Amino acid sequence: MSSPEDVPRAVAPDSAAQESDQRLLELGYKPEFRREMSLFGVLGISFCAIGILTGMSSAFQTGLFSGGPVGLFWGWNIVSIFMLFIALSLAEICSAYPTMGGLYFWVCKMKPDVPFLGFGTGWLYTTAMVFTGTSGNLSVALYLASLAEVGTGRILTRVEIAAIAWGVNIASGIMNTIGTKGIGRMSSFNVWWTLGGTFVLVITLLVKAPVKNTAAFVFTDLENFTGWQNKGFVVLLGFLQAVYTLEGCETAAQVAEEAVRAEWLAPVAVVGSIVGSWLIGLAYMLALLFSIQSVSSVQGTSYAIPIAQLYRDAVGERLTLMCITVIMLAQFMAAVTAFTASSRLFYALARDNAFPFKGRFMALNRFQAPYYGVWLSVFVGCVISCAYIGSAIAFNAILSSAAISVMLGYLQPIIIRVFWPAALATRGPFHLGRYSWAINFASFAFTIFVCVLFILPTAHPVNEFNMNYAVVAVGGVMLLVALMWLFWGRTRFSGPVFTRVDLGRGEGKVSNENESEKAAVTQE
Repeated sequence: MSSPEDVPRAVAPDSAAQESDQRLLELGYKPEFRREMSLFGVLGISFCAIGILTGMSSAFQTGLFSGGPVGLFWGWNIVSIFMLFIALSLAEICSAYPTMGGLYFWVCKMKPDVPFLGFGTGWLYTTAMVFTGTSGNLSVALYLASLAEVGTGRILTRVEIAAIAWGVNIASGIMNTIGTKGIGRMSSFNVWWTLGGTFVLVITLLVKAPVKNTAAFVFTDLENFTGWQNKGFVVLLGFLQAVYTLEGCETAAQVAEEAVRAEWLAPVAVVGSIVGSWLIGLAYMLALLFSIQSVSSVQGTSYAIPIAQLYRDAVGERLTLMCITVIMLAQFMAAVTAFTASSRLFYALARDNAFPFKGRFMALNRFQAPYYGVWLSVFVGCVISCAYIGSAIAFNAILSSAAISVMLGYLQPIIIRVFWPAALATRGPFHLGRYSWAINFASFAFTIFVCVLFILPTAHPVNEFNMNYAVVAVGGVMLLVALMWLFWGRTRFSGPVFTRVDLGRGEGKVSNENESEKAAVTQE
């Protein structure tokens, strides 16, 4: 085992950073990033990725048309409880293995005898993060289009919206290229922006809405624009709005190698982002439900994003422009962090020979940014945005697959914790004790349930225009993963490739996990 003195001074300037770097060395990795993120910055990354204002606003109509207020309110609270269980499950593993790669590395570490599991998790989750960033950037474009439509009355075409999305994707790439300091500060700022923005939006809605709905409407009214007759199923479909909104808590793990005391800060950020989002989202949702003037008006809107119609009816044109601007800026910051996560995942996969062009995707610029991963994310985002021009249905299927892929990414380490609880051989300072297996099992059951719900038809009768094509898109992603394993990973990937510093030779030592374990046994 390396001593704390083995950590390069440039990387670990103080004792707290040295402890984190020492833990990284014990896990087999040479520290490559400067530890410049505090708790607030790491929390901001997850909080920013969840994007409570943006997720709630962008997906609000999903629950409003499938179950209405009763599904939105009760679904939000029920889903939040189970998403907190998932966050606790992931945080426990994150505390034991605070490394870049997150879900991918955890699976590799806990089940090294099945390398395909780690490879598949890494590719699935990386693809999901690229798609999530693409979705977020298109949402920014839709908010900008809605601002133009509310202000000028002209409805933008899909070509114009796609062109805006291209610009937003490129702007996200530029933001990520400036590196850790820029993203950390933006994430910290986003926490305050979300808190302040939520306060402004809630007050504006409650003060300016000409008609306030009753408590009976907010807590018991059922709306159904789906065509399905089973009310219970319709309400369950509305639960998807909460799942869409609350995904992203694990993003803090992607910057674990850039945080001081990552073994504490990263898991606390994972859990804290869910708790904070639950409470802030509840306040915002209640304000929306008490202020909505007409569900049918929102359902029949011509605006690029339906929430703009809700605001237009409730607070008027000028205040709608202000409110949508607040949400749009929060959405941009959330989309930026998705590309932060995907670029770090590309780095982690390349480091372990799970991704081609290893040297390029591990290269860092002078801002400490893995820029090849950043701009590959931007390129894929721009290509997918073009699909929006030809078919909004196809585009929505691709982006729905991102939500499912994230949940499937969560599922891999949780399955291991449920069926092979001893696989987590080392506990970090954040652990669940005797409640660990029960919380992991609840997380496992809920994740399976949600993944099934995501692929069910959301409208009846089902036809080619309202079919849920998410299952096709997810199948395509899984086929891509299988092909990459067959033609690349099967012969090159055997697990994490460690890069621990070997001071005896004065150079970096690269080895796989099995070789490291054999060396440790020999030394003993």
